[in-house]
Amino acid sequence: MPDSLQEKEYSKAKLIGFCAQYFSQNGQAPLAYVHSFGCQQNVSDGEKLKGQLADIGFGFTNEQTQAQLIIFNTCAVRENAEDKVFGTLGDLKHFKEQNPETIIGVCGCMAQQKHIADKIKSTYRQVDLVFGTFAYNEFYQMLWDVIANKKRVLNISESSFEISEDFKQIRDDKLRAFVPIMYGCNNFCTYCIVPYVRGRERSRKPQAVVEEVRQLISEGYKEITLLGQNVNSYSYGFAELLREIDKIQGKFRIRFMSSHPKDASRELIDTILESEKICKCLHLPVQSGCDRILKAMNRHYTKVQYLDIINYAREKCPEFSFSTDLIVGFPGETYEEFCETKELVKQVKYDNIYSFVYSRRSGTKAAEFEDNISDKQKGLWLRELLLEQREITSQWFSRYIGKTVEVLVEGEGRTGEGYLTGKNDAGVIVELEGDKKYIGEFVQVRITKAMNWALAGELVEDK
Repeated sequence: MPDSLQEKEYSKAKLIGFCAQYFSQNGQAPLAYVHSFGCQQNVSDGEKLKGQLADIGFGFTNEQTQAQLIIFNTCAVRENAEDKVFGTLGDLKHFKEQNPETIIGVCGCMAQQKHIADKIKSTYRQVDLVFGTFAYNEFYQMLWDVIANKKRVLNISESSFEISEDFKQIRDDKLRAFVPIMYGCNNFCTYCIVPYVRGRERSRKPQAVVEEVRQLISEGYKEITLLGQNVNSYSYGFAELLREIDKIQGKFRIRFMSSHPKDASRELIDTILESEKICKCLHLPVQSGCDRILKAMNRHYTKVQYLDIINYAREKCPEFSFSTDLIVGFPGETYEEFCETKELVKQVKYDNIYSFVYSRRSGTKAAEFEDNISDKQKGLWLRELLLEQREITSQWFSRYIGKTVEVLVEGEGRTGEGYLTGKNDAGVIVELEGDKKYIGEFVQVRITKAMNWALAGELVEDK
């Protein structure tokens, strides 16, 4: 350890030196463990944190007990995600006592909430560093204060900042990449904490996004997912951005999420259908099939308006693929209103649904609503919805039987030895028998079977 760590002035060069001395392990580079909970945006943020750490000499490990720096990048969307973090922090108390120089940090959406940050600071004394979603630009300074000045640091400032394009990213996946195009949200759905922890919408310049995608394609990435809380409100025109990315040379796919129904336009559908590389599918979170509940959620559309964009896409392409998010048991929801959601699911025929029991979020408007539905009842409704979707998926997936689809092979399959798994253009899982040499490649697959979770098929090899 350095003789004198009480330094006032931070510099990156000094931080590199301090880290090398403070975490010295027989001359080896210090190791960091970075784990991201929650959405793809969190995964992308975690990759940028790893990029910052790599720049100051850290290597990485998948084992907490081998790391000299442990960071949990957290999610605040649902209560169970927060419970997992608290449980993990509790488990680390004994480890910290035995390894006092190991630094433990908590960041991200959960940490941005003051009551959560205060709880971590007071209850989990083993945590050295807590910072929210606005503080990534200050990460080096915060780490300096922990190491050099022996401080416990809490930074949940809410000041907005210019989007930096200087972050290096250490991506775990070498086949698929997440590319944020905007941050924050302006919608304030009554159940959602995101606008409070991510701030207002801020869009990246289109030139920066296009250049990042072009670089990723040159590095061999085959699938790019553009990210935003509401990509349709991208400041510089989302359909135009998609068209520019579609022009990039190379063999790759473009996906994106999430697309808010109130801003989903016919221009967006036309852009998807007219493109070469944009996947012919749309994740369009409806949340509920009941107009009264949608109004209580502050979603700014009705069921009829939602169905208008569905019907427009299906008129142009009858097999156009949709997926959605659904909340079961919103405060005040009746069983009859829940059944309206089930009917919508039947009507749309989603390839996939992501359904969750309502989770109360402190600080949101819905947290103040009377909620007289028991957790047990909500669970029964959720099960009912999932059983309905299982039947729909089995029938709807049968449209692929006998057809040949393009599949990006992602790895070894679940079916058994010698099988591979990947996804087609619509994002549907496809299992096929084949050699591991095809992993990371686009292949043609003739579909022979439809299940309620995936398709099965046989490789159509070039002759």
